Amino acid sequence: STYPEKLSAYECGSDPSGDARSRFDIRFYPVPILFIIPDPEVTFSFPWAVPPNKIDLFGSWSMMAFLLILTIGSLYEWKRGASDRE
Repeated sequence: STYPEKLSAYECGSDPSGDARSRFDIRFYPVPILFIIPDPEVTFSFPWAVPPNKIDLFGSWSMMAFLLILTIGSLYEWKRGASDRE
């Protein structure tokens, strides 16, 4: 390559210090999972925001089942201590 600067690492304008590829502790992996859970919850809850007389029995039961599964999963994570930091 004619531009050696392209091959060098860039770290906020200063010379790189240390290896760019470091291993994360396994304790940090549940944290992003806890933040990913509310995304589908909000997405699947939007259709339920219609007037109650427009939702049929199947829609009501399917939303209740979804919320029940979500609640069970959240309680499992809480009981397991996924959000506790040591």
